[in-house]
Amino acid sequence: MKITFRSVLFVLLSTFVLGGANAQEVSYKEKQPYKSWTRIVQSFDDNFYHTKEATRIAENVLLYQQTTGGWPKNIYMAAELNKQERKEVLAAKDKVNESTIDNNATITEIYYLARVYQTTKDERYKKAVIDGIQYLLNAQYGNGGWPQFWPRPKGYYTEITYNDNAMINVMELLREIYEKKAPYDFIPNEYLGKARAAFDKGVECILKTQYKRNGKLTVWCAQHDHVTLEPIKARAYELPSLSGQESDNIVLLLMSLPNPSSEIINAVEGAVEWFKASKIEGIKKEFFTNDEGKRDYRIVECTDCPPLWARFYDLETNRPFFSDRDGVKVYALDQIGHERRNGYSWYNSDGMKVLKMHEKWRKENN
Repeated sequence: MKITFRSVLFVLLSTFVLGGANAQEVSYKEKQPYKSWTRIVQSFDDNFYHTKEATRIAENVLLYQQTTGGWPKNIYMAAELNKQERKEVLAAKDKVNESTIDNNATITEIYYLARVYQTTKDERYKKAVIDGIQYLLNAQYGNGGWPQFWPRPKGYYTEITYNDNAMINVMELLREIYEKKAPYDFIPNEYLGKARAAFDKGVECILKTQYKRNGKLTVWCAQHDHVTLEPIKARAYELPSLSGQESDNIVLLLMSLPNPSSEIINAVEGAVEWFKASKIEGIKKEFFTNDEGKRDYRIVECTDCPPLWARFYDLETNRPFFSDRDGVKVYALDQIGHERRNGYSWYNSDGMKVLKMHEKWRKENN
């Protein structure tokens, strides 16, 4: 749904997002879940960026930008702030450990300010966009990878992060910049070469982190050690594994590269073979209300249903597995608790995008 000028005061967010029956009555100026921010930014139409409301929000985005040039995550930036809230945000600007690319943070804010600058030509917005781009360039490791948070001295936040497409989102943004795609066609030329170099280093990192099992290329873990490049653990339930969720967009990015080298072709073919071998057929999710009256789901058998891929596969056996907050690896979804079972994506069908695109890609590249 496009948000037009007439509807700008009340964005009709879905009941699912707002978690209530009165979703249509809630002003988008009031605080909402963070994901609502990333969604409405993509929904604002061209007319919106010519409104005072667009610049009001842009001032919030400027306010939340940290001294690193990056932004913190999980903040609904369209909310109206009172004086005390603005004071608290200003005081947090130097909390540099909160700058991140997780949950589409920094990427979303750069895009929004670029759109506002295109209509207002306010140099403050341009500077903020460039500072944001510089943050992404500064955060990249010498091996080409990006951590989830930067700067942070320790913890899984420092590892190379494919989880939730964090690194891929950065690379896609950098590509739009060096290709001078709107709304980034105002970026100074000196940054175009930097963006291209960072993107190319990212591709090198992708190739270096692709996991080999018995000498055969497979796919990627959700996060890799930023020094050894080996698959590594993140949160307790995110164990070292082959990721059936994060790997799909990595392969799609590799297939989007023009004139692929033999190394890229081998990487794609190895990953596609893994996707073919790892698809799970004959099962689907079935939702139900459990004995406690909570919405739940289970895996049941089915016929003529599309294949699924598990989020995590064992590095050595390629067996799908699951894990709760205790970090114990189990092999059936009903062996983890309700909270993690329903609060995390354990299965997905996005591998089909890889298989479909591969047929076209193979023809184009003989």
